[in-house]
Amino acid sequence: MGNLMIVESPTKARKIKSFLGPGWDVRASLGHVRDLPQRSLSVDPDTYALTYEVIPGKASTIAALRAAVKAADCVYLASDPDREGEAIAWHLQTLP
Repeated sequence: MGNLMIVESPTKARKIKSFLGPGWDVRASLGHVRDLPQRSLSVDPDTYALTYEVIPGKASTIAALRAAVKAADCVYLASDPDREGEAIAWHLQTLP
């Protein structure tokens, strides 16, 4: 098995993989994977819970990441140190 690190871009994934070496799988989320729906309110008026949907075209990326997660012993979400990076990591962690 081994460790899995998920980063935002394929370029970062290749560079980080060169540092980590064997025992590590480094994959890219290719940016955001979920967003608020364009055609609905996306907020429950009673609970204020937000509704997210998978961004069109990201289903195959999510499927590949899920398969990698199942094969890994430990998963690291290595997001960029900004709000956008944190949001991407949170969406990956909370995918249904």
